[in-house]
Amino acid sequence: MITESIEIARPPEEVFAYLNQLERHGEWQGAIIESRLETEGPVRLGTRATDVRRVPGGKQAVTYEITEYEPPRRTAFRGVKGPVRPIGTVTVEPLEGGARSLVTLELDLQGHGWGKLVAPMARRQARKELPGNQKALKERLEAGV
Repeated sequence: MITESIEIARPPEEVFAYLNQLERHGEWQGAIIESRLETEGPVRLGTRATDVRRVPGGKQAVTYEITEYEPPRRTAFRGVKGPVRPIGTVTVEPLEGGARSLVTLELDLQGHGWGKLVAPMARRQARKELPGNQKALKERLEAGV
């Protein structure tokens, strides 16, 4: 399990609202080429989305589903398609009376089929990318996106 946290100078409601825009994750996650919602309506328990990500050797579509949804504090997800599937949670905790937030991402990547061979490499890559992604998230939110 990979765990990364970052403090952001924005209220939890604003942070969660931005994270909740699944189709915008490519704005702060460098490996995402494209994100699209697979279900209609607002994000909720059961919502599905697909990210097309740059991976060593090309690109890979990863479809995931929201498995927990407690705005503005917590959401969880799990991959439902693809050889390497993410499982994770995002927690947004209020700091300084709600003026700031602590965002914590817990992530694991599980291999399915031939993905079991590349899952360890994918975990190492994710461990390298997460701090930069969280820094980009912080910069975007603090700039007032």
